Amino acid sequence: MFKNIFPALVLGLSALLSAASVHAEDQKAEQFHIRGSIVAYSGSALKVKTREGETVDVTLADGWKLASVANAAVTDIKPGDFVGIASLPSAGGGDGDGALEVLIFPPAMKGAGEGSYGWDLKPNSRMTNATVADAVKGVDGRTVTVSYHGKKKKIAIPDGTPVVTIAPATKDDLVPGAVVFIPAEKAASGPLAHQVLVGKNGVVPPM
Repeated sequence: MFKNIFPALVLGLSALLSAASVHAEDQKAEQFHIRGSIVAYSGSALKVKTREGETVDVTLADGWKLASVANAAVTDIKPGDFVGIASLPSAGGGDGDGALEVLIFPPAMKGAGEGSYGWDLKPNSRMTNATVADAVKGVDGRTVTVSYHGKKKKIAIPDGTPVVTIAPATKDDLVPGAVVFIPAEKAASGPLAHQVLVGKNGVVPPM
């Protein structure tokens, strides 16, 4: 379905959640994430008030891609799915992490940014892009075991954890107040973005 709706988007967003996995020495430009709400949008310029309260002017690169997120459910997560899970180490030093959010990738994006690496959603958080090995209902919600590069990791998904998937969006969705998640590069002229994820229909990008 996603290939038919926006094939270019799938290609462009393959790096959406993988910027942090690129080693600094391999990066052509320093990358960071902008989370906030739209102040104004016009052409190739997007003004965003960040969650830290700063207002930034983001330049949209030629050929930039746009998507939104749609609600999904924990029960939608099946073995073999490719997911991106932001998580925190479990309290008390257990062998599993606790999820902060879950993104179920469309099948065409399987393998995007595979791995587990530091993330900036919260202090000490990590992003794990991996294939679901199993999904088992536990006492405190659902626990998934995911695999990446031959490794396995167990992550608990507490009740209330946002679970979303990628959905279509248009430039008409870039309205003042809409919440965005933007992987950006630091350029001489300010933040430069190749992809934007925008909230719509009451669903906001949780990553």
